[in-house]
Amino acid sequence: MSFFKKLRDKMFRSSDKIGAGLEDLVAGAENSAPSPEKPSLLGRLLGRDEGRRVLDDAMLESLEELLIRSDMGVDTALRVTANIAEGRFGKRISASDLKDALAAEIARIMEPVARPLPIYAQKPQVVLVVGVNGSGKTTTIGKLASQFKAAGKTVVIAAGDTFRAAAVEQLQIWGQRAGVPVLTAPEGSDPASLAFDALTKAQAEGADLLLIDTAGRLQNRADLMEELAKIVRVLRKKDPSAPHNTLLVLDATTGQNALTQVEIFSKIADVSGLVMTKLDGTARGGVLVALADKFGLPIHAIGVGEQIDDLSPFDPQDFANALVGRDA
Repeated sequence: MSFFKKLRDKMFRSSDKIGAGLEDLVAGAENSAPSPEKPSLLGRLLGRDEGRRVLDDAMLESLEELLIRSDMGVDTALRVTANIAEGRFGKRISASDLKDALAAEIARIMEPVARPLPIYAQKPQVVLVVGVNGSGKTTTIGKLASQFKAAGKTVVIAAGDTFRAAAVEQLQIWGQRAGVPVLTAPEGSDPASLAFDALTKAQAEGADLLLIDTAGRLQNRADLMEELAKIVRVLRKKDPSAPHNTLLVLDATTGQNALTQVEIFSKIADVSGLVMTKLDGTARGGVLVALADKFGLPIHAIGVGEQIDDLSPFDPQDFANALVGRDA
C-alpha cells in the first residue's frame, strides 16, 4: 500500500469532514433556497452532469467557516478562501472543482516547508527531539532510528526523558527492534549528563546520528527551558556546533494548541523543523496548513499510525489530496 493511500484512508475524519462540507456547499445544503442545478438521475448514474453552484459571497463565507472548523485557523482560512475566489467568483463550480482548487491552494502553502530531515556530513549529527509529553515524541524517535538504520546509517539513541520510565522502556523496545543502542540513566538523573555521555559514545563509535529524547513538562516552562538550555550547553562542550537539528513533535489531535506549542518551544529551544503525528486520529488535519502558513518551519515527516512505515517524509500534494478527500 502506498503511503498516499494509507494517508487518505487513515485521514478519513479530516477528509470526510472537509470533502462532505464542500459537497454540501455546492449542493446548497447550508442555504434554505433549493439546490441550484441539481444533477439529473441519468447524469448521476453515468457519473456526469455534476451539480454546480455560483461561487458567491454566501458560499465563500460558508467555505471560510468550514476551513476554520477544520482547524486551519482564521487568518489562513481567509487567505485560502480569497485565493480560491480569485478568477472564480461569480462562476458556476462543482464540488470537484472546489476540491481541486482547495487542494491546489493547500499544496501551494505546504510546498515551501516540505523538506526531509537534512543529513549532514557532520558525524555524529546530533538531533534533539522536543515536544510535550504524549505528543508521540518517543515513538517518532524509535521510527526515525529504525528507518535510518535500515538506510545504512549508524544510530545512537539517548533516552533523555529520565523522569518517565515508560518513555525509556519504549525507546529500549524500539532500539532492540532496530538493533540500535539506547543509552539510559537511572530515573530522575540529570538529562544533560546523559546527553554528554551519549555524544561521547557516538563520537567514539563514529556514529552517523545521535537522537536525544527530552522531557516535555510544559506546566513549568522555566524548569524545562533551563533543562534544555543545559543539555545544549553540555553538548557544545563536546561539539560546538551541536545540536544540528531540533525537531518539535506535535500531536495533530490537539488542533490549534499545536500553534501555541510551536511558539513556546521556539522560545525555549531553537526549533529547526516539525514532525506531526496522529493525523489518523483527528478531524483537525487542517492545523498543519495553519502551522506552515504562520511559521514556515520545515515539516520533515508526518505520522498516521504506530507502525514503522506509518511515519513518512511530508509530501504536500499527497497531504492536500488526502485532506480534501480527493484522489491522487
